[in-house]
Amino acid sequence: MGASYKVAVIGAGTAGLVTARELQREGHRVTVFEKADKVGGTWLYNPRVETDPLGLDPNREKVHSSLYKSTRVNVPRQTMSFLDYPFEKREGGDPRTFPGHAEVLRFLQDFARDFGLMELIRFGHEVVRVELFDEVTHEWMVETRTREPDSTWESKEEIFEAVVICNGNFTEPIVAEFPGRDIWPGLQMHSHSYRTPEQFKNKTVVLIGNGPSSCRRHSEGTLLQNKFIKLLEHQVLASFVGLNYRVVIFKVMELQAKWVAKVLSGTVELPSREAMMSSVEELYSKMEKAGLPKHHTHSLQNDEVEYVSWLAAQLNLRLPKRWKEITLFSTILKGILENGDNYRDTWDADSWIQEIDSSD
Repeated sequence: MGASYKVAVIGAGTAGLVTARELQREGHRVTVFEKADKVGGTWLYNPRVETDPLGLDPNREKVHSSLYKSTRVNVPRQTMSFLDYPFEKREGGDPRTFPGHAEVLRFLQDFARDFGLMELIRFGHEVVRVELFDEVTHEWMVETRTREPDSTWESKEEIFEAVVICNGNFTEPIVAEFPGRDIWPGLQMHSHSYRTPEQFKNKTVVLIGNGPSSCRRHSEGTLLQNKFIKLLEHQVLASFVGLNYRVVIFKVMELQAKWVAKVLSGTVELPSREAMMSSVEELYSKMEKAGLPKHHTHSLQNDEVEYVSWLAAQLNLRLPKRWKEITLFSTILKGILENGDNYRDTWDADSWIQEIDSSD
């Protein structure tokens, strides 16, 4: 066992839970901050919606959940497993290969319980500020707030030796700008606030966009270059887990969490600063040649195999064949396209997965 750090993990969704487990396994002292009163993050369904359905009013009452009532997963449940904790069909649960959101939440709740993570989590604690506290010791100040019984807020500042940010990818609506939006008299709603279809019965509905809105609009360079890449210039212990998209994200979260935990303990060594900056420059050069804007930085659509293989090599892990073939974004996308709009019910993904498992 290597060095042990006092680590703050922000968020108790999928990324936060698997990160907390890996940090604890590696001997770190972990505190998880979660503003909700339960684990689950994205998978914690809330029938309430925001007071501004379009999500533009900065003073609106915000709601974390982006799930609608009938949400089902869009990938086979087997691809949402962890290496040593499969997402199996359980008695009394949703047995479908593409289950509803409640089954995923139950899986995450069981995961938190089985690995003793609940005692690490401070529920009802919203992180409002994180900043480098000491450039010499590389400590971080984390400010949280909690709501008191009289509805007032109490703030608290704590010092940590490392911070892992695991929250917020699907909570803040990003609204497209187009002529006429501000004068349209009808209902305008961001998908973040959609729960059930009843209010749209017998109405003509226009859908704008064809993907997760959170992936569609980011700074074209200033934020990315000035905030994230410059972190490489200093020996600061801040990490992000689960930012990637166009990838089967559960496996990536787990490998990233393992890697962060081992980098902190010293059992995995960071590349040199020069090597990291060279890698960043190489990535942007590749994206520029392909005509991709910088907000596609975290897409792994064409780099999933290389990235996952690199993480596995860093961790000295032999990945099962299932992780190499079944959980590839491109492979799953092919299965979806071949089976049409009703692929969740027509695609015999179980047989496909069993065939690959039997050849491992």
